[in-house]
Amino acid sequence: MKNINQDTIVAISTGTGSGAISIVRMSGENSVDIADKIFVSLSGEYPSNFASRMLTLGTINAQNFNEQAFCVVFRSPKSYTGENMVEFQCHGGVQVASGVLKACIAFGARLATNGEFSKRAFLNGKLSLAAAEGIMDMINAESDAEIRAGFSLLSGNLSKLASDAQNELTDILAEIEVSFDYPEETIEYITKASVKQRLKKLIDDIKNTLSTSETGKLIKSGLNVLIVGKPNVGKSSLLNNLLGLERAIVTDVAGTTRDIIEGTFLLDDIKINLIDTAGIQETDDKVEKIGIDKAKNLIGSADIILFLIDTSREFSVEDEKIFNQINGSKHIVVKTKSDLTNKCDRHFENEIEISNISGSGTDKLKAKILQFANISSTPAGSVIITNERHKEALKSALESLNNAYEGISAETLDLVSVDIKSAYSEIGEITGNTASEDIIDAIFKKFCLGK
Repeated sequence: MKNINQDTIVAISTGTGSGAISIVRMSGENSVDIADKIFVSLSGEYPSNFASRMLTLGTINAQNFNEQAFCVVFRSPKSYTGENMVEFQCHGGVQVASGVLKACIAFGARLATNGEFSKRAFLNGKLSLAAAEGIMDMINAESDAEIRAGFSLLSGNLSKLASDAQNELTDILAEIEVSFDYPEETIEYITKASVKQRLKKLIDDIKNTLSTSETGKLIKSGLNVLIVGKPNVGKSSLLNNLLGLERAIVTDVAGTTRDIIEGTFLLDDIKINLIDTAGIQETDDKVEKIGIDKAKNLIGSADIILFLIDTSREFSVEDEKIFNQINGSKHIVVKTKSDLTNKCDRHFENEIEISNISGSGTDKLKAKILQFANISSTPAGSVIITNERHKEALKSALESLNNAYEGISAETLDLVSVDIKSAYSEIGEITGNTASEDIIDAIFKKFCLGK
């Protein structure tokens, strides 16, 4: 896919604000010519004479001021976008970078749109769509696990898997075409047996890849952990202790927490999304009742529920009602106030005793949460599906391949080939070679300006 847009684009690629360095990036056919008009090295040479990929110190004429900076030229096709590119590394600061940007625009460049550099890299065959999404995942990562998953996409691990699958489907279709040229019954029987065996291998490979999506979801979105219980059992204190900060107000007044309070922390490189809820009880207070209803509605969507019991009091009818509501969900019973006299004689299969005052039991609770999360360990460099778009593409391809596999015995090969072609197209959406223009545009619009 070749980029037919000949515009030269420019943008500031570093973050807004003061800093040591700002980078202004240009890409396009005229980028080096524009650089010649505003930059000259200390020895009097212009960028068109610079060696590729070598930083050169010189002076930028930004029209309203001069700036001492570095310039580096990347010549097509050995650049990020596949086009001629120029980068200016100037002193950090909004005004300096803006002046360099305006000078480039004055001599013919236009301001790039969000993600346009990466989109040109994709259109010029320098980057797959999955790799571009890997870049975004790395930029937005909140944990090392997210960075590793993003780098796996950027490195092309999923793209290779998709390309290999498409190559195999192309070979299968070629084998089917041969059988059309030689329509003898024996040829078709041999072809059907071969196609069935090869489809089964593809189906198993895609199933194995899809099986990583639950781990991928945890890596990218985190684990939603809901804290429930009666009022005054220590829910807000537990939230604060796990987060390591005073996120929620803690008092001895029942019903202090009336709405959902959320916080996030990293646990063994997995993002944990903690959700503290209003104490569940019968109440005539309209505001408190809204908070309680929210807590009840969240029970079904939580990955793990922490059901808190105050062990300094007897297990009550209210405790039993809450436990019955969450008993069908993945849960841990957290017995709080273990530093006080234990008056609760009720025992549970998965229980942890903690003290929010001393912090005892908190590490055991964290370990139990990880155990319940059941996060699969995957070898370094392996493919993990973290992107919902990739997951849906593979699920659609799997459905088409299953239809082809099941139809081989009952249908003619020309009908089977229709499902195989569908699978080819659906897998191609991952790399982008069969993705629609709308999908491509939507992905790159999520990029920041200058990327």
